[in-house]
Amino acid sequence: MASRTEEQLRRVQRAFAMPSVQTMTSRKSSITNAFVNSLIPVVEPSVDDIEEALRILGMSAADVRCAYCGDPSTEWDHLRPLVVNRRPTGYISEIGNLVPACGKCNQSKGNKNWLAWMMSRAPRSPATRKVPELAQRVARLKAYEAWRPSVAIEFEKIVGTDAYCEYWGKLDAVIEAMRGAQGYAETLRQKIAAAHGASDSRDAVEREVLETSFDDAESPND
Repeated sequence: MASRTEEQLRRVQRAFAMPSVQTMTSRKSSITNAFVNSLIPVVEPSVDDIEEALRILGMSAADVRCAYCGDPSTEWDHLRPLVVNRRPTGYISEIGNLVPACGKCNQSKGNKNWLAWMMSRAPRSPATRKVPELAQRVARLKAYEAWRPSVAIEFEKIVGTDAYCEYWGKLDAVIEAMRGAQGYAETLRQKIAAAHGASDSRDAVEREVLETSFDDAESPND
């Protein structure tokens, strides 16, 4: 085989991408969000509520658009986040706290204040994308907030501090069990790789994941 330049070798290497390393510990954020979302009440809207929500936002049921940018809607986003610092904010899933959104806006907004995010230079924000009629969109969302104001619920006060702390202790126990299981999985995997006669390239990557995954933030989408 003819010798190849470093650039040719790099080009070949870039043509391959090993699937990302998935570990139990790298799923801490998902587990935390599951614990948070399991506490949050879901209030189904009436048909009249939905029609009024769309009217305020300048839409119809036949053509539902992202309230932030005007692209076709793919989901309904929580206007005020449900999760901040891995704990419930007190807001719940009810129509006054939900607006139609596209995936780009939902992912970009995360758990930020909706107005500050819309006018910011965050990646894919409406201001960054130079969305037309931005002021009108903001005005509609402010009218929407005024129509059905969402008030944060004090979860801990309702259920009691002891029960609330016990619940989050269960989350800590689950995460600690995942940490132990991950260590055991590493031992078994190394034996399997050795029997296969191959070095396991996951080790270095997984060590880095293990070191950082327990400090990850909540999901940006809520």
